Amino acid sequence: MTENNKKKKGFSRRKFLVRTAIGTGVLLGTGYLTRHMWRRTIFTEVDKGESPYLGDASTPGIWFEITKDNEVILYSPKVEMGQGTHTGLAQIAADELEIDIEKIIVKHAESASTNVDPFATGGSTSIMGLFQPLRELSATMREMLKNKAAEKLGVAVTTLAVTNGVISGGGKSMTFGEVVEGVTDWVVPDVPPLKAMKDYKYIGKPVARVDLHDKVIGAPIFGMDASLPGMLYGSVCRSEKIGAKYIGADTTAAENMPGVVKIVKEKDFVGVVAKSYQEAENAKNAIKAEWKVDRNWTSADIEEMIEVGKGKPVVIQKEGNAKSILKEEGIITAEYKSPLGAHAQLELNGALVNVEGDKATVYISTQVVKITQDEVADRLGISSENVNIKPMYLGGGFGRRLHTPNAIQAAVLSKAVGQPVKCFFNRKEEFQNDTFRPPTHHVMKAKLTDDGKIEAIEHNVSSGDVMFGSALIPVDLSGFLGADVGAWRGGMFQYKAIPNHRAVSWRVKLPFATSWWRSLGLLANTFAIESFMDELSIAAKKDPVQFRLDHIQDDLAGNRLKNVIKACAEKAGWKDGVEGNRAMGFAASTDASTPVAQVVEVSVEGNQIKVHKVTCAMDPGIAVNPDQVRAQIEGCIIMGISASMFEKMYVEDGSLEPTIYGPYQMAQMRHAPKEIEVVLLQGVDKPGAVGEPPIGPIGAAIANAVFRITGKRLREMPLELN
Repeated sequence: MTENNKKKKGFSRRKFLVRTAIGTGVLLGTGYLTRHMWRRTIFTEVDKGESPYLGDASTPGIWFEITKDNEVILYSPKVEMGQGTHTGLAQIAADELEIDIEKIIVKHAESASTNVDPFATGGSTSIMGLFQPLRELSATMREMLKNKAAEKLGVAVTTLAVTNGVISGGGKSMTFGEVVEGVTDWVVPDVPPLKAMKDYKYIGKPVARVDLHDKVIGAPIFGMDASLPGMLYGSVCRSEKIGAKYIGADTTAAENMPGVVKIVKEKDFVGVVAKSYQEAENAKNAIKAEWKVDRNWTSADIEEMIEVGKGKPVVIQKEGNAKSILKEEGIITAEYKSPLGAHAQLELNGALVNVEGDKATVYISTQVVKITQDEVADRLGISSENVNIKPMYLGGGFGRRLHTPNAIQAAVLSKAVGQPVKCFFNRKEEFQNDTFRPPTHHVMKAKLTDDGKIEAIEHNVSSGDVMFGSALIPVDLSGFLGADVGAWRGGMFQYKAIPNHRAVSWRVKLPFATSWWRSLGLLANTFAIESFMDELSIAAKKDPVQFRLDHIQDDLAGNRLKNVIKACAEKAGWKDGVEGNRAMGFAASTDASTPVAQVVEVSVEGNQIKVHKVTCAMDPGIAVNPDQVRAQIEGCIIMGISASMFEKMYVEDGSLEPTIYGPYQMAQMRHAPKEIEVVLLQGVDKPGAVGEPPIGPIGAAIANAVFRITGKRLREMPLELN
């Protein structure tokens, strides 16, 4: 079906501007606010993580296609990387369209469709951001079909009703597929009233994943599966050294190697196009590339850079007078650290590109369709409209697919040979060219009152960049914001009943790329804050769960946090002590307005930490698909265990190591808890963030449990007993 819009209604950018009227422009234009005050105001708003959808949410025709078989194809601007977004979107659409969910097929929207999300897929925003606009789009589409059915049936639209994709009234009926047949001109009506939550058939219910079949049978749906007739293979030379700049290359030995079609020399890289992947790799390895390396970095250099006190501090949260109070006597202090971490996703990064004249088609696993489109167009010197990104399923994302230089290189190679070229990292290149989770250093300070309350507390965190210089925010906003928003995510205090609290971010510019990693700074920052809260509860001789409850403010956010803490402790049968060789550890966090609490049951045998059970309570608001929310929580817990107990990159002789699985240790099946119990609460009547918040507490909860067994406080990840 096609659509000729005379008027467009629905969720709009104007609504977004109204809803975020506290936005940057207002703050900058308010002269009586100091720079530090408006920075903290921005940080507070950003910390809520409630991002509305910024794409075209007023044009049903670019979202839906009705087939003659009475199926609805939903073209999603959000990519599917295992998080279950496509299933949740199908549930939302099915309820307002009034059609069986089995008749909804969800596909990635190509950039040529113009249904493009200018932000990205990430930040746990997909369902949260699309919930309202997709309901409105679906309801509007339903009314468009009813209006057209009324014309075709010759009856008043008010007599028609929709049931399971069939429009009926006055003794007549038509399926959606019959309604759209032959229609080329559509008028978009005003958005009709939406259904009450109690009337939804699919939203809030467990529904089987819409992508399950293809994944079970091994259908070629991932980026690495992409294939075209006449396809060649590309490989690009990359230095192993940090900060290396390409100077030139001697390609003599590679030019006549078996399978080589062409050696492509560019100002910033040299690559090979060959008939097979292995032939391209062999020829690349024969090229003698020249690099300029200014310094051979070491882990000691990086650790020295990541120290609180070096660089320029930016206060991201302030209430009361913590700074002055914490200069007095009787201060409790502690330091915590987290290492450099890789994404280590299973599917390698790369792309298949076919350049034909002034047009390019790109098959790629990407979280940033629009950015990839613009980057390829810019490099080829063509219009963005002439670059069609065909998003594929992602074999792991976690922020790694926000950076897609392989698409640019594959496009250049394709243009050079006039054929489709598939160009992917090998595993070593993937590890060494990752956009890493930055290492962190935390200094915590607090003072307790005589009755065991926190009088003042401060969190200082030093970290590399996450947001600045990334694909989403390529410009350096340090002069404007001072602190990198992604690096301090989770670094603010959720215990706002503490009368004096202060959080300070120390920005460090590292010599290699650091960027978005699942939950950004949440895991490291929560590890520091929640480990320290445990230490303070012990110093105050208080139960750690009640100690936290005593410092939470009585407002909506605070009450939601209290509820998850209580629910988690009750479900786990919380006990603060050691039974046999086992103990429980507790931690909680709030990320993107979603509160989470976790209790872990841990044992220690020799020097080995074993996590037996994790109980997690979370309040994501409306759980569109409760089973999928539970799956996300379970995935976060396993990934958090891996990152907290095993994963670590280091720098040796100017190179990032390790470069393969195995030496880069990760949690295996034997390290997974035998039991994960999940409690879901609904403290607000809208969906919230799901994909990242549950990773926050796990590292601290494990460390807190280990302390109860061993008496040793683990203040550095990965958590190890020597």
